Amino acid sequence: MTPHIESNKEDIAKTVIMPGDPLRAKMIAEKYLTDYKLVNSVRNQLAYTGYYKGKRVTVFSSGMGNPSMGIYSYELFNFYDVEEIIRVGSCGAFDKDLDLYEIVLVDNSYSKSNYLEELTDEVNNILSSNNDLNRQILDTANKLKIDVNYANVYCTDVFYNHVDIDYLRENYNCIATEMETFALFSNAMKLNKKASAILTVSDNLITHEETTSEERQNSFNKMIELALESIK
Repeated sequence: MTPHIESNKEDIAKTVIMPGDPLRAKMIAEKYLTDYKLVNSVRNQLAYTGYYKGKRVTVFSSGMGNPSMGIYSYELFNFYDVEEIIRVGSCGAFDKDLDLYEIVLVDNSYSKSNYLEELTDEVNNILSSNNDLNRQILDTANKLKIDVNYANVYCTDVFYNHVDIDYLRENYNCIATEMETFALFSNAMKLNKKASAILTVSDNLITHEETTSEERQNSFNKMIELALESIK
């Protein structure tokens, strides 16, 4: 047990699929897992451990933002011996041609966050996801005939900010923005673990198209299936 997780160590699988939304975690468990059980409900950050086609997996909600992701992924990696975490979440597109529901596999996360510096004293604003995990995901996407945009994202600490999209695209090749990858990749780097992120475009900052909160909770099935098939 930790201050934020009530599970026993044996309750948590070595592989974790990590949505931000607790209700999305619940939906994933109910729709895709067999023999699952609720293993955490502290602060309503729901987590379930079960089996996907014979593979033991935990689905654990992270909450929103780098600090929340930072707490849960750190404790899972450091105290529960989790080996790999795949974030499954939403992102806002910086490209008018990046349609709603398209899939983004994160290569690098650029951020102005000082999370890594607070954690390690290292100053670095660009962190990479894990190459081995990404190869698994890309190979699986190819088998499933799922189109994937393998690219960089901007990880922000402020949702309602006025980002300079042209600057981020031209200098860091970012095609979308989200709020959790930088902390996840920081913890993975510090603790020598594996982490990646598969994102679904929920809104487009150029065209102003957007999905509803219900759609974000329940309709990102392609991303979820890609993550689960990749770790099978």
